[in-house]
Amino acid sequence: MANIHDTIGPRLARFLLDQPVFFVGTAPLGAEGHVNVSPKGMDGTFAVLGEHRVAYLDYTGSGTETIAHLRENGRIVLMFCAFDGPPNIVRLHGRGRAVLPAGAGFEELRSHFPKERTLGQRAIIVVDVHRVSDSCGFSVPLMDVRGDRDLLDRHHERRDPSYFTDYWRTRNATSIDGLSGVPEPSGPDAGTPGDARTRA
Repeated sequence: MANIHDTIGPRLARFLLDQPVFFVGTAPLGAEGHVNVSPKGMDGTFAVLGEHRVAYLDYTGSGTETIAHLRENGRIVLMFCAFDGPPNIVRLHGRGRAVLPAGAGFEELRSHFPKERTLGQRAIIVVDVHRVSDSCGFSVPLMDVRGDRDLLDRHHERRDPSYFTDYWRTRNATSIDGLSGVPEPSGPDAGTPGDARTRA
């Protein structure tokens, strides 16, 4: 049975920030659409912004499912598991939106994260959390963390800024189901992905 919490309190916030990896789940509205789960890592890329708000840095990658789903319907869940110490699983259900580097409020949001790793950043995903729960995690294995991979950093360091603009246009414009993904940098919604439902 899950325990429901009114807020992301200090103890839960510390647990979330201590985890080396978390998982992001989103889905399109259509019954035939593909549910997506993405693992996220790299130290310093997740932040607790308040008792009901969190955010994480989104970097250029082969898919754009999370952004596309948030633009369509805003639903999102983040899951954190304890792989050492006492067993625990924490889920944050909420409404999400993607704030692009050209968007209003991006610089203020970016100040909550380390200054490095700016090359290749695609958006900041902000989640307004309406359900905070934790459960036992008795079946989650015990594992040791050897460290962050540096492959993404090294991959991005070999590219110039124009590479990312082209990549977003050719590879991140739509989801695997054809939903709108990363908007054109100069388009009408370049700085504010998300329709009225996700921006509310």
